[in-house]
Amino acid sequence: MRFVTYDVEGRKYFGLKRENVVIDLQSLSKEFEGGEIRSFMKEMKSFIEAGEEAIKYLNALVGYFDQTDDIRPRVSKQIQDIKLLAPIENPGKVVCVGNNYMDHCIEQNVEPPKQPLIFSKWPSCIIANHEEIELPEESKQVDFEAELAVVIGKKGKQISEDEALDYIFGYTIMNDVSARDVQFGDGQWVRGKSFDTFAPLGPVLVSKDEIENPQQLHIKLDVNGEVLQNSNTKHMIFSIPYIISYLSKGFTFEPGDVIATGTPHGVGVFRNPPIFLKKGDTCTIEIEKIGILQNKVKNNHCI
Repeated sequence: MRFVTYDVEGRKYFGLKRENVVIDLQSLSKEFEGGEIRSFMKEMKSFIEAGEEAIKYLNALVGYFDQTDDIRPRVSKQIQDIKLLAPIENPGKVVCVGNNYMDHCIEQNVEPPKQPLIFSKWPSCIIANHEEIELPEESKQVDFEAELAVVIGKKGKQISEDEALDYIFGYTIMNDVSARDVQFGDGQWVRGKSFDTFAPLGPVLVSKDEIENPQQLHIKLDVNGEVLQNSNTKHMIFSIPYIISYLSKGFTFEPGDVIATGTPHGVGVFRNPPIFLKKGDTCTIEIEKIGILQNKVKNNHCI
């Protein structure tokens, strides 16, 4: 299933995307219940937190939708009539893995890490598909990074590799936008990767049952139509189960937490000459079986 969070005339909704139609799950729940809405059907994070109960209920809703022709116009909209938001806007944690593709290590001329290299991005830097990346006044070297993002589905600590996939709700796309001069100048990565708008996320959250093998997905990024990153998640150094297990030894994962799993080669800072994002650029990421995340670039309003 392909979940979305979206806006219609200033109101936020939680829905299910089917081709070019979005089903409003709140309205569908109200129709199904005869006036009530289950609390966990009001937004994405609450739905994830409800776990198996929510999934079973959703299956019943979808069956009702498919069998009841007269309700469809009342509980669905065409994709062009809505504004997509980030599929999950309020994760408790956004955990990122650096240097997790061998080709990305090679382009930097660095040894691959012996254990996952971990940093974080503040949830406040998340933006949606088609929202604008702002170039901050503090940086002249804003870069792009196409990444597969994992969304955690249930609470867990000390998770084994064998169990790790059971803790995943689904997958989406993240652009780990990075102010390289700030990142390298600080000697640590969090500030340079957490400016406002530096985590485009979406456009959909795809449930894990739709992606048989997340370690076999084509991942591509272009800027203004020029392909700059073109790889496959099979080239990750540390697999998704290993990352989840490794991280869970130190802290508890909560439903809705996001893990950005690293970027392949082709980022701007290590090109000759370097390529950095500038006002007017359009940055497009495509990941197989998930979709396309696209964002334009603008100057910060303070400039």
